[in-house]
Amino acid sequence: MRLRSGVATDQAARETNEDTAWAADGLFLVADGMGGHEAGEVASRLAVDVVRELAGSTPTMDDVTRVVRDAHRRVRELPAEGERRPGTTLTGVVVTEHAGVPCWLVLNVGDSRTYRMVGGMLEQLTRDHSEVAELVEQGLVAVEDAARHPRRHVVTRVLGGGASRVDPDLRMFPVSHGDRMVVCSDGLTEALSDARVQAVLRTERHPRAAAERLVREALAADAQDNVTVVVVDAVTVTREPGASGAADMAR
Repeated sequence: MRLRSGVATDQAARETNEDTAWAADGLFLVADGMGGHEAGEVASRLAVDVVRELAGSTPTMDDVTRVVRDAHRRVRELPAEGERRPGTTLTGVVVTEHAGVPCWLVLNVGDSRTYRMVGGMLEQLTRDHSEVAELVEQGLVAVEDAARHPRRHVVTRVLGGGASRVDPDLRMFPVSHGDRMVVCSDGLTEALSDARVQAVLRTERHPRAAAERLVREALAADAQDNVTVVVVDAVTVTREPGASGAADMAR
């Protein structure tokens, strides 16, 4: 399988950039740190450094869960900034294999997001771990009001948080030729609608150009948070002889 990727990031209206991205060796991640001062930057960078263990391998869902739990433990060991404990979201995709078939294994903790565009249509693959997302699921907040809700920044699952153990949401499915995966921090999705993101991805053929344009458009839309985007394209996909395909599996 041949992949092509691009990364872009900007601190936007913030004093520092607390996002960390990784895009190499079949592993594509974005972590959005929090905690005040430089604590968020340290937390996001540490989480990505730990999870980089998966790069260049063909991990199982259990492997990914183990590594993410280790990242959570390591971030929890960071010193607190006053009463605020450092923490970070983490989302992305790792290329793996199941029954001889190349697969995307999507992971998520927090409210950063991973999308897939196929056939020109964008689909959110991850579920936001936030108070507003829970309120929307319960029918207490309308979808169109979620982006303006005063509790939209309250994250309910995070690496380094108060829980002694944190597990990622996981989803695995076969890679298809032409798949375009998008991994981003919430600085992008607060500034741009999914429809606008989809339009940009349709227009920009190279993933680097797509990532850079998405960040530019988020800044033009007055993004208030750090904006980070990773775009990765499946350019060529082949299967081993006799491979029978793989089902979409989630955990």
